[in-house]
Amino acid sequence: MALTGDSTIYELLQEKPESVEVLFKYGMGCVGCAIAKGETIREAAMAHGVPVDEMLTALGIEA
Repeated sequence: MALTGDSTIYELLQEKPESVEVLFKYGMGCVGCAIAKGETIREAAMAHGVPVDEMLTALGIEA
């Protein structure tokens, strides 16, 4: 699956479990979050005040 900013946090963690470190770096505790299955990477970044493009680059995902 090709991950994008519109992929869910759950999909991200399934495809790239190592991305947990990047999420934690940005102060996002998405691993245990109940919303992770339905919230997109983009939505999560915006909710946490994280620059979306910067986080996508850190995750190795194209915007």
